[in-house]
Amino acid sequence: MFGTDGIRGVANVELTPEIALKTGRAVAALLKEQQKSSRPYFLIGTDTRASGKMLESALVAGITSAGVDVYLLGVVSTPGVSFLIRDLGAAGGVMVSASHNSFQDNGLKFFDSRGHKLSSRLEEEAERLYFQEADSLPRPAGKDVGRSYYSEKSVGSYIAFLEKYAPSLQGIKVVLDCANGSLCRIAPRLFRQLGAEVLSLSSKPDGLNINFNCGSTSPAKLQAAVRKIGAHVGLAFDGDGDRLIAVDEKGELVDGDAIIVICGSYLKEKGALKGDTIVATVMSNGGVDIVAGERGFRILRTRVGDRYVLEEMLKGGYVLGGEQSGHVIFSQLLPTGDGLLTALQLLKVVVEKKVPLSRLAGVMPRLPQILVNCRVREKDGWQENPRLSEALEKAREKLGTRGRVLVRASGTEPLIRIMVESENHDLLNELSQELALMIEEELGRK
Repeated sequence: MFGTDGIRGVANVELTPEIALKTGRAVAALLKEQQKSSRPYFLIGTDTRASGKMLESALVAGITSAGVDVYLLGVVSTPGVSFLIRDLGAAGGVMVSASHNSFQDNGLKFFDSRGHKLSSRLEEEAERLYFQEADSLPRPAGKDVGRSYYSEKSVGSYIAFLEKYAPSLQGIKVVLDCANGSLCRIAPRLFRQLGAEVLSLSSKPDGLNINFNCGSTSPAKLQAAVRKIGAHVGLAFDGDGDRLIAVDEKGELVDGDAIIVICGSYLKEKGALKGDTIVATVMSNGGVDIVAGERGFRILRTRVGDRYVLEEMLKGGYVLGGEQSGHVIFSQLLPTGDGLLTALQLLKVVVEKKVPLSRLAGVMPRLPQILVNCRVREKDGWQENPRLSEALEKAREKLGTRGRVLVRASGTEPLIRIMVESENHDLLNELSQELALMIEEELGRK
């Protein structure tokens, strides 16, 4: 049931209210046992999708039937839920969102009492309860039945938390692309309170336009707006607010790799980069390794997925990690990627150094990469396909030590993702096309 980022699927088809109810009940029963409180409670947040209230209602029924109270936060970001769980002392929580996916999809992201996404062990235990012991879970009655309450005002404490770690933005002109999602109200409010001059794009959600030609996965309109009004910076979030892709004053993209290099270099200068290490994933551009070598820190790579980045950070006590896609984690502040927090930490460097973002981002050489997404019938088990294995082996032989090729199944969509990296552009195009054609022939939809 659980992928790399919770449970996800087409709402009311693959992710039904029945699934939400049963999963909410199983996770609540599981986390209730770990809580000493006589009246444990969960937090639920949603993004702006049309299906959000449907799934929220089902979750409330499941969680309260396990004897756990629920506080409804309304529209809030995923990191906002994570923060408020710790801040308010909740037993756990769930964010109803499919992140950067289009509106017809939705998802359930569960958190434990630390505000961490559920560990693999807890996910497996929740699945066991869901499939094997759902009928045997306790059913409290009378005064022990859980209750639900609205708690939208508590989001103010999350904004106050962000302000504590923010620079003054007086005189800074910012364009925000809120992806018609979770941050439509929060982000413009926060940046104006910090003194910035704000132009807000994609801030009129209608339940169907979340992530549609906007946000961190489609930043073209943001780039054009930054150039048009002469802004100092553009900031693009995704539907649930845990990613950031920035745009410099020239309208050029600054992705997650560049952001962690900028922030990591700053922390290194301050003596605050624990272990002189940044955690990245196998998808991060080879340019991050070049900068790390020049500036005296190292890049430790993990599997793709912010949960794996966080696991490695916690294991080594590292303070900074992230993904090329814009999930950036400052673990001493929050145990999850947070687009707003990342934006503020990035702007802190810009403001303190009095250097334009383009110059800060320009320190990272970027090795040419091609990324291809192949839609498939079935993404699991692709590694056992002999033709694909042979094609991958040949590709790696051609690249030798001067390039990389990575093929992996998406954790959130029916896709096989290909990444080829090399200084040889002709070889990049050749190998990416060959592999994409092979995957289409072997695994593509028919």
